Amino acid sequence: MPPAQGHPPFRADHVGSLLRPQALRQAFRQHAGKEISDAEFGKLQDQCIRDVVALQESVGLQVVTDGEFRRGSYWGRFVERTEGFSIKPASFKFRNDAGHEVEFTAPFAKSKIRRLQALALDEFDFLRTVTKVTGKITLPAPSTMHFYRCNDFADRAVYPDDAGFFYDLAKVFQQEIAELAKAGCRYVQLDEVAVALLCDSTIRDDVKRSGSDPDALVDLYIASINQAVAKCPTDVTVGVHMCRGNFKGHYLGAGGYESVAERFFANANVNHFLLEYDTSRAGDFAPLRFVPKTKGVVLGLVSTKTPVLESLGGLKRRVEEAGRYIDLDRLAISPQCGFASTVAGNPVTEADERAKLALVVEAARTIWQ
Repeated sequence: MPPAQGHPPFRADHVGSLLRPQALRQAFRQHAGKEISDAEFGKLQDQCIRDVVALQESVGLQVVTDGEFRRGSYWGRFVERTEGFSIKPASFKFRNDAGHEVEFTAPFAKSKIRRLQALALDEFDFLRTVTKVTGKITLPAPSTMHFYRCNDFADRAVYPDDAGFFYDLAKVFQQEIAELAKAGCRYVQLDEVAVALLCDSTIRDDVKRSGSDPDALVDLYIASINQAVAKCPTDVTVGVHMCRGNFKGHYLGAGGYESVAERFFANANVNHFLLEYDTSRAGDFAPLRFVPKTKGVVLGLVSTKTPVLESLGGLKRRVEEAGRYIDLDRLAISPQCGFASTVAGNPVTEADERAKLALVVEAARTIWQ
């Protein structure tokens, strides 16, 4: 059954990616170097997924993922399995509070975009066999395939404008979500970074210099989400996770949601939003006043970028603060992002991860008892 209108599906949730065990990280390297076979790699992934599902269930979560253990990064498998994409350097850099910067790569459409094989269906097919609670599938939001290289997202001989690109991309999402729903998946999460980054004045300036209009991009990315889920069955819950980048504890941008909130919250045709709120980079809770009463919010109050464990009292106070702008009954709690948006993971241990997931469950039980 889908959640009641205006409510998140679970009081305790998490964003999806989890720390890969050392053996799995090593296996990714070995598989890339053809040192182990597809069968060996798949067998290890299966066992690691069984273990990480058991971890999630043991702390009391009623929604689990496979940790994205079959992916090199949160969007990598989507690009690998969709015809037409290649990889090029991104236009932005990750950074941390010490000022350290890290370059990364981004999708680029070199030819027509087509879905020739399932993207995450096999992930769900296995996940459903190893859990009795709700299995969630995460997908990168459509903007992921467009934003990170500013205006240079595709070969202009193939896609001379945004419209044709997003039309083809939407068909990929529609086909994938339809097959997931047919297989029994009832919770899909889209990971939206670009719209949150468009709250950052420095990034907005970069976008302008590339020849694009930041506000027009916000509207374009809202429309792209709506296209992607346009044919989603009504009994499938769709959430959108928003964050400012997550790579080895680094981030891409800062800035509160205020400049995009009214448009994004009102116009995105989804059930709920999972919002990064672990640091001052995300701004205050005032933008939550724009969330329509038909939609819920999961507050990402627990950081996955640091091993420091938040206090239960502190989380309760933060939820109460958010409750000044949106009804408490329409809220839930989670970590602010995944623990490992890539195989490398964030600078936390598996013990830290367990403690933080357990804290999320404890906080939810305490606040919404």
